[in-house]
Amino acid sequence: MSAAVGAGAAQAAIQEAIKASGTIVRIEASEFSRLISKMESGLVIESVTKFFGKEFFKYSTSYSGFVFCCKTTSKMSIPSRLEKINARNIWFPQ
Repeated sequence: MSAAVGAGAAQAAIQEAIKASGTIVRIEASEFSRLISKMESGLVIESVTKFFGKEFFKYSTSYSGFVFCCKTTSKMSIPSRLEKINARNIWFPQ
């Protein structure tokens, strides 16, 4: 398989994943924090990865029919009224 065909197949897979998951909205960490502070209940998914010794935190939640996500170098405080799941990884489509 040529590189171009492989890249085309990968792009098609990404597009199908986006269709299956609905609209994913990337926002800044400060906006994500503001959004979850308004939520009375719900679920927040957190993932921590290390890259060259530096930690990166990814967060995702659903709000008003949309999926919101962000990436930051600082751990967020999740309100105790929200359920939190620690995931091994969160994948955001490019």
